[in-house]
Amino acid sequence: MSNYLFNEFNEVSAAEWKQKIQADLKGADYNETLLWKTDEGITVKPFYSKEDRTQLKTNTSNEGFKVCQSVFIEDEKTANIFALDSLKRGAKSIEFKAKNKFNYRTLLSEINIQNTVLYFNFKFLDADFVIELSKFIKSKNCYFNIDIIGNLTNTGNWFTNLNNDHTALEKIATSIDNAICVNASIYQNAGANITQQLAYTLAHANEYLNHFDSNIANKIHFNFSVGSNYFFEIAKLKAFRILWDALLKEYTIKNQKAHIFAQPSLRNKTLYDYNVNMLRTTSECMSAVLGGADTVNNISYDDIFHVSNEFGERISRNQLLILQQESELANAQNFSDGAYYIESITQQLAQNALTIFKSIEKGGGFLKQLKEGVIQRKIKESAEKEQAKFDTGEIALLGTNKIQNEKDLMKNDLELFPFANIRNEKTLIQPIIQKRLAEKLEQERLSNE
Repeated sequence: MSNYLFNEFNEVSAAEWKQKIQADLKGADYNETLLWKTDEGITVKPFYSKEDRTQLKTNTSNEGFKVCQSVFIEDEKTANIFALDSLKRGAKSIEFKAKNKFNYRTLLSEINIQNTVLYFNFKFLDADFVIELSKFIKSKNCYFNIDIIGNLTNTGNWFTNLNNDHTALEKIATSIDNAICVNASIYQNAGANITQQLAYTLAHANEYLNHFDSNIANKIHFNFSVGSNYFFEIAKLKAFRILWDALLKEYTIKNQKAHIFAQPSLRNKTLYDYNVNMLRTTSECMSAVLGGADTVNNISYDDIFHVSNEFGERISRNQLLILQQESELANAQNFSDGAYYIESITQQLAQNALTIFKSIEKGGGFLKQLKEGVIQRKIKESAEKEQAKFDTGEIALLGTNKIQNEKDLMKNDLELFPFANIRNEKTLIQPIIQKRLAEKLEQERLSNE
C-alpha cells in the first residue's frame, strides 16, 4: 500500500497533542477538565496514541462466536420443540435450564447433538444423572454449568453440605469433560465493579484448581454477564483471558484457552419503557462478541417480568443473528486488537484485578473470605456506590429515572416477580444478592399506579 497520502503530513507526538489541547483549554486545568477516574481505579484520557499500545496477546478462538438460545425445561416435549425451532431459525447452541431431573431422550430427540453446542444449567446436583446424560450425548461440545461454589455464593448454602458437594463434583469431574462452570455473572449482577468481577472470578476458579490440582483446568469454563460500559466490557473479557493464562502458567499449564459463555447483564434492565432493554442488550452482546466470547446468549427485552414467549425469544435471537450475519461480526473476536484505548484499559484492568486476587490468596483464599464476609462486603460497597449514582441521575436509564412516560403502566403485566427475592432462611454464609438498579424506583411507581 502506498504511503503517499500519509507522507504529506508530519508525525505528531502524544506530547504535542497534549500541548495543543492544553492551549485550546485556555487556562483550564488539563487533568481536572479532561481526565476522569472510573470505579475500577482507571484514569481515562481524552486521547490515546501508539505509545499506549501494550502488545498484549489474548488467547481467543478463531472459530467465531456461537448464537445461543436458552430453553427452560418444564415439559420435555415442549422444550424439545422450542429448541428444534430455534436451531432451524439460526441458533447454533442451546442452553437448557432445569430445576429438576428430566427425560433427556425426549428432550434431545432429533437434535443433532454432535454438531450443536449444548449447555446444561442445573439448579440441583446429582452426579449419577449428569454422568448418565453426558454418556448419552457423547460430545465434547457439551458444557455443564455445575458450580458448587457459585451455589454457595448465590444462596448462602451448599446443595447439601461441603463434603457431599465436593464428593459429587469429584465424581462428575473425573468422569466427563467440561464439568465445572465458574459463574462470574453472580458478581456483575450483584453490583461488583469490573476489577472485582475479574479478581473474584479468578479466585473462584482457583479454588477448584487448588482442590483438584491442575488436571481439572481443561474442564473449567466461565459464564460472564456483560454490562453497558461498552469498551470496558470488551476489555473485561480480554483481560480475563490474560489473567487465566497467567494463573495457569503458575500451574505449568500452557495454551489452555478459557471457554467463555456470555450474556447481557440483568442489573440495568427495567420494567418501565422495557423496549429500551433491546438497545441495552444489543450493545452488550456486541461487547461480548468483540471481547472474544465463544458463545453469546442474549436475553429477551421482557425477560425480567414475562415468562418465556415466542416473540421475545425470537427478537433476542435475531439481535445476535443481525450482529453475526448482517453486521459481519461472525469472526470479530480479534477486531479490537491494536485499538490503543482498549489495549490500555485491558492491561490496567488485568493489573488491578491481579492485585486484588493476590490479596485474596494472601488472606486465605476465596472460600475463606466468603465465609468471613469480606467478598460480600466489598461487593455491597461497590453496589451501593453504583446505586447512589443511579438514584441521583448520574447513571441514567431512559424511561426509568430519566424521561419517564407517566402513562406507562405495568402492574397488570407482571407474570414473574421482577425484584430481588430475599429469603428468610438460615444460611451458612451471607449470600451475594443479585439486584437491579431500578428496583426501588419501580416498586414506588407500581404502588402508585
